[in-house]
Amino acid sequence: MELAVLNTQGKATGRKVQLSDAVFGIEPNEHAVYLDVKQHLANQRQGTHKAKERGEVRGSTRKLRKQKGGGGARAGSLRNPLYKGGGRVFGPRPHLYGFKLNKKLKELARKSVLSSQAKNQNITVVEDFNFETPKTKSFLAIVDSLELRDEKVLLVLTEQNKNIYLSSRNLEGVKVLTVNELNTYDLLNTNKVVLVESSVKELENTLS
Repeated sequence: MELAVLNTQGKATGRKVQLSDAVFGIEPNEHAVYLDVKQHLANQRQGTHKAKERGEVRGSTRKLRKQKGGGGARAGSLRNPLYKGGGRVFGPRPHLYGFKLNKKLKELARKSVLSSQAKNQNITVVEDFNFETPKTKSFLAIVDSLELRDEKVLLVLTEQNKNIYLSSRNLEGVKVLTVNELNTYDLLNTNKVVLVESSVKELENTLS
């Protein structure tokens, strides 16, 4: 697939980039995408939930009434989960939710989403740009020139750029990542993927 390279004013520069079929033209693997997104969301969970069980709540351990003859069930402690203020039965305990996925499967998932976005014509390539100082107004002007004001936009850079990041972080629906930070969830959770010209080759080298 061939895409025209646009400048920051949204005009064609006359240059074109060839998107590799090995990254942007494969048959999407939905199960790989599902597993990668599931892992990403699982890794966001803190897993610090905790409820007190009967051995951890306050309360007397004296026997409440005699064992037999009362007509009810045996009762041995106020900490019994059946009583108000008692411990919880099988309450949540702190644990990690994350799980392992093979590197090749994660790469397949990212290539699957990139291929879907390319097929749906949701990928735009712009020339490399920079700001002398962080300025949201300058970044917004680029978004407007690309006619992406009302879209969820993911901008993919080759490397960290503090000025671009600071210029964009106050804009709702805009996210800036480097090629190394790119993940399946963010690729799915966007309407338009904007690649700077130098990041295309870097992305293909990373996923090849």
